[in-house]
Amino acid sequence: MGRASYLAVILICLVSSGRISGQSCEGKCGGKLESCSCHATCASLKNCCADYGEYCVDVTPYSGSIFGGTDFVVLKATFNESSQIICRFKYEITTVGYVDTDNRGHCISPLLYETGLVPLQISTDNGTTFSRHGAWLSVHPGKLDPSFKATIVNATQWQYYGTPKVGGPLDMTWNTSQVRTEKVNIELWGYMEKGDPYSESWQGKWEYLYSLGRDLPNSGAFSFVPKTARKPFSDWEVGCLRISPSTHPDGTWNVQAVWTEDHALAWHLEDKFRQDSAAWALDKCKAWDQLEETLPDFLSEIIDCPCTLAQARADTGRFHTDYGCDIEKGSVCTYHPGSVHCVRAIQASPKYAAGQQCCYDYTGAQVLTDDSIGGSTPDRAHDWGSPPFVKPPRVPGFSHWIYDVLSFYYCCLWSDNCHYYFKRRPSSDCRTYQVLKAGVVFGDPHFITFDGVSYSFNGKGEYTIMASESKELTIQGRTEPVILTNGSMVKATKLSAVAMREGTSDIIEVRLGNPQDHLQVLQNQTSLSFSEQSWMDLKGVYVFSPNPTNVTVMFPSGAGVELRLRGGTMTTTVLLPEAFKDFTRGLLGKMNGDPKDDLVTSDGQTESDQGNAEGLFNFGASWAILNESTLFTYDSEHLLNSYLHAPKHDASFRPVFSIPEDPNDPLGSQASELCSGEGFLYCRYDTLMARSLEMGNATRVSFQSHMSVVEDLEPVVSCGWLSPPTNGKKEGTRYLQGAVVKLSCDSGYVLRGSEEHTCQGTGQWSGETTTCVTDHLMGIVVGSVIGALALILMIVTLIINSRQHKRETAASAVSDDGQDQISVVF
Repeated sequence: MGRASYLAVILICLVSSGRISGQSCEGKCGGKLESCSCHATCASLKNCCADYGEYCVDVTPYSGSIFGGTDFVVLKATFNESSQIICRFKYEITTVGYVDTDNRGHCISPLLYETGLVPLQISTDNGTTFSRHGAWLSVHPGKLDPSFKATIVNATQWQYYGTPKVGGPLDMTWNTSQVRTEKVNIELWGYMEKGDPYSESWQGKWEYLYSLGRDLPNSGAFSFVPKTARKPFSDWEVGCLRISPSTHPDGTWNVQAVWTEDHALAWHLEDKFRQDSAAWALDKCKAWDQLEETLPDFLSEIIDCPCTLAQARADTGRFHTDYGCDIEKGSVCTYHPGSVHCVRAIQASPKYAAGQQCCYDYTGAQVLTDDSIGGSTPDRAHDWGSPPFVKPPRVPGFSHWIYDVLSFYYCCLWSDNCHYYFKRRPSSDCRTYQVLKAGVVFGDPHFITFDGVSYSFNGKGEYTIMASESKELTIQGRTEPVILTNGSMVKATKLSAVAMREGTSDIIEVRLGNPQDHLQVLQNQTSLSFSEQSWMDLKGVYVFSPNPTNVTVMFPSGAGVELRLRGGTMTTTVLLPEAFKDFTRGLLGKMNGDPKDDLVTSDGQTESDQGNAEGLFNFGASWAILNESTLFTYDSEHLLNSYLHAPKHDASFRPVFSIPEDPNDPLGSQASELCSGEGFLYCRYDTLMARSLEMGNATRVSFQSHMSVVEDLEPVVSCGWLSPPTNGKKEGTRYLQGAVVKLSCDSGYVLRGSEEHTCQGTGQWSGETTTCVTDHLMGIVVGSVIGALALILMIVTLIINSRQHKRETAASAVSDDGQDQISVVF
């Protein structure tokens, strides 16, 4: 062997040795190796292994419908014509990918019976090895951005088709870029659940049924006149349509496709439905009612509804807007007429995975099904599903359709028998609803604890905002010095990042972006994008970001964290349910209703003087975290040097404790004009310290917003639903303290008890029980009148008969006289 060949062998061995010793990211994504990194932070730290992008992949789009069929491109990784791509989701579900003419790798998302981020692995050797790793976001169809799905035109016509006076052609449209082909098939797919409910045999089934059209031009529109389906197809009552390339046989799984939203298949049901839809639906309604009789009672374990619309919208830790009835989007409440806004409990109930839906009218009062068809309704299956998903009743969307929505069609929409439905799905009022407590960090930074203590703490470092050992919730905050527009540093700080985790959930970090005009969200130190979807189901936590400046984080305990970017600062509101009472510590104090024990240091010392700026500074400094417990991401030299490799509390940074006052400062008068009313000191301090009216105004708005939330979350007293008396009616559907309900009786009945009832502070209705009884006096009067009328009628009849008799007698006499006269003449 020559020297050159020998050196080549040595070089190959060294390269191989380097890979074996961990210098390649193949199979090591997320790890930090000896000489380079395969961790998500490596890009900003500029220490990625050379093949990081090849094996730790990103994809676009990164999300798609739970139904599957989204064609996405694998970024950065290299492929060639001979690559045989197999994509694997959740380590078990595979689809066949392909390489395009630009040598880019593609995958097709599969049908998934769950939502959220799922692991993605990619093979280029037909499934022998899966060396590339990434993630895919599976999205509930109701939460999916409209651009990702086909649209059924005039949804009401589709879902009432076959009922009286509803017929004609049905229309649908789609974005042709979602299915890149010249010819398409239009297919109907259905969903059904089989097996005994709540048993191991209970399974969801998603299946191709039949095609409505084949080899049609991919024009982005389709119209058809539905025909009734024969059995067994007509047994499928919920499903959706799929538009897919005609190059694949009908019903082929895992091909590029776009789907309509799931809906009731009224338009294909059997002939019996079209012949008499109300009778057909009533039979179905009764069968559902009988089934419900055999199923477990889930109502006792679901959370109670908030009492008012204000409470429901403020309780962001436990309730979220129902996409089917949103006041921000015009209140199109198909299933809740008369309501303007509904919310759903975020978490499914613990045992039966049930859901809660709460609806409110234009006055802000909760609407109850005892008063209106549009009232709040609980759900046997939570619409959004719940971990571990996959099996009923936890399948997102579909289980809810089978057990809660179709039955509403049977009993209420296709027939007039809502009493069956509401017997099984009664509204829960708010008599046991427990309000949240809110604490906030805002501005430069200022704190208002759960029990209402307000103070400022301008330390620089990383601190415990709130922690609860018993609930395993930790929320940490990072502060950094305020930098003026001219680049100079101010002796004051602001909150720049918040990191949090509950139990074994993913770690969520929200921090000021770069530039600081948006919030960046990280999951386990990996940046998340909300450019395609605003909601993400993650491990043990939900994250909602409707725009770049607002983020809400929701945990299973019911705790919620709202983060808002205002004036270059982060406002962080922490909302905790009653279960956290007496179990919190940190900068937001002990939540127990007693403000005296809020300012307690980490070692148990109490700072009793809220006016002692130096003492408050020492109190705050005591809550500096340790590197061993940090939840933060350190993905820049600045963060590494200033926070990870430096003291968690920078003792050398001494803030200015008092407001700088200079009578010659032109900003002083402007600050006075801006910062009026309650909280003016915070606004004025931030304006003058940061030399920014924008920051001062942000502080003012944050303070006012927090006070509004505290007001909205004030407990209210409910007396519960008041029923109208039998054979009577009522006026009024508000049941909170001070509300007045008037009762009255139908004609022929007399009211006994109180005509008016007022909801008292004790939670009890005032007055005596109201009943409607038969009006006996009225019966006597009516009987007397009828008797008198009968007597008068008899007398009149006798008089008439008497007179008639006299006339007849007189006529007879005249007749006799006439005859005598005639006889004489002749």
